[in-house]
Amino acid sequence: MPFSDKHIFFDLDRTLWDFERNSEKALRILFLENNLLSQIDTFERFHKVYLNKNKALWQAYSSGKISKEALRYERFRATFKKFNMSDEVLVQRFGDGYVDLSPKQTLLVPNAKSVLTDLESMGFNLHIITNGFFEVQHIKLKEAGIHHHFDVILCSEEVGFNKPHRKIFEHALDKAKATPENSLMIGDDYRADVLGAIKAGMQALWYQEKANSRAKYEYKVTCLSEIPLLAAKMLR
Repeated sequence: MPFSDKHIFFDLDRTLWDFERNSEKALRILFLENNLLSQIDTFERFHKVYLNKNKALWQAYSSGKISKEALRYERFRATFKKFNMSDEVLVQRFGDGYVDLSPKQTLLVPNAKSVLTDLESMGFNLHIITNGFFEVQHIKLKEAGIHHHFDVILCSEEVGFNKPHRKIFEHALDKAKATPENSLMIGDDYRADVLGAIKAGMQALWYQEKANSRAKYEYKVTCLSEIPLLAAKMLR
């Protein structure tokens, strides 16, 4: 195979797995199942508040300020509080229900499956490096039908460091028996995926579905279908 000694590491959420649409789908199911329309007039209002609370708490988790367990429930506790609701049973139900339902949703970023197939046929070794929770990321990959494409699937909590920390990239390279020079990281998060990989000596390709960032970077795509040709050039 032409690129049999080359390795491509993908981020999962928002790069291959459509996090926003899958998350919204799971939350809508929980919202309706728990009859929240009697307390919150629309799902859209609930969802908007949840997104704000979740984003802030994920940032706190990523910087080590709160635990995974705290994140799981606090994002819903804080959301309900905004609507003057304080029901711990409901918080537990949403916290557990979301972790169960969300990874079972199967929507992928456009062209994800065909691009993975193309890269494999070109001889590339494919892997995953994700900051997502271990117990849900493998479910996402299997339910979406793309698990079989990847040799190494590494979640940050297995290493004890989140991207962009250098150690998670080094650990992934070691597991894949890959060298930084022959490896490419692809992800949607400029700081975590692109800068993190570059600091570890790897090349990096930035996937931005909507080119709305001011950060200037040479290797950037807005559609996954652009990846095979560019990856071949970057790793030749």
